[in-house]
Amino acid sequence: MRAKGATPLIDEPPSTAGLDPAGAPAPAGIGLDGVTRAYRTARGLVPALDAVTLHVAPAEICAVVGPSGCGKSTLLELVCGLQRPDAGTVRAGPAALMFQRDLLLPWRTALDNAALPLRIAGVSAAAAREQARPWFAELGLAGFEQARPRELSGGMRQRVAFVRTLLAGRPVLALDEPFAALDALTRAEAQAWLAGALAQEPRTVLLVTHDVEEAAVLADRVVVLSPRPGRVVAEIAVPAPRPRHRTDPAIVAVREHALVALGAGA
Repeated sequence: MRAKGATPLIDEPPSTAGLDPAGAPAPAGIGLDGVTRAYRTARGLVPALDAVTLHVAPAEICAVVGPSGCGKSTLLELVCGLQRPDAGTVRAGPAALMFQRDLLLPWRTALDNAALPLRIAGVSAAAAREQARPWFAELGLAGFEQARPRELSGGMRQRVAFVRTLLAGRPVLALDEPFAALDALTRAEAQAWLAGALAQEPRTVLLVTHDVEEAAVLADRVVVLSPRPGRVVAEIAVPAPRPRHRTDPAIVAVREHALVALGAGA
């Protein structure tokens, strides 16, 4: 997480990745090698990441957990090209970033919010809606296409935001704690539909979360970062087949392993 009032050591380039409305792309991998990132503040340099090496295979779901302020959001922004490292290299296919807040436009319908990347890419309104509409049925949103965001629950709003992220047509998805604002029951439901959506349309996913259990349920691998500056202190494979339940012994074991790594990293 960027320190309050911080400015990067180097100028951050604007995102130049285009939106591709052509459908699901072939997943691309992610590679970070020796990545270091710091910010300049009134108190001096604040390191965010230190010599992070992390590789995510095409179509793999990798979850990153760590204490607040350890550079998890910085990591996602580096993968998405919104920042550049001070040292090391970052390689990734075109990426779409989904934030913790849904950021839906209140004056647009749910369907038009979901179809927004297609409209930005030049697709007609009618064609964009037709491409977005099938996802509403897939994710339990059928009948809410014309609802405004204020008429939707938190979980429904996140589903709309996820459809919007998918329709950006990027092979890499960077998810920044997308379920953190949801209550426990809605969060469990959201995890289930996310797993189902990714099973239907695989992407390479880098998921940042504070919830170790969520990481174990959703990911193929859990990466644990130390307190700031973030360093990789553990990588834990999740052996359980999908669908998974939080009470599965394998999930409980991964959760405990990650918690131990978090404690050791601190």
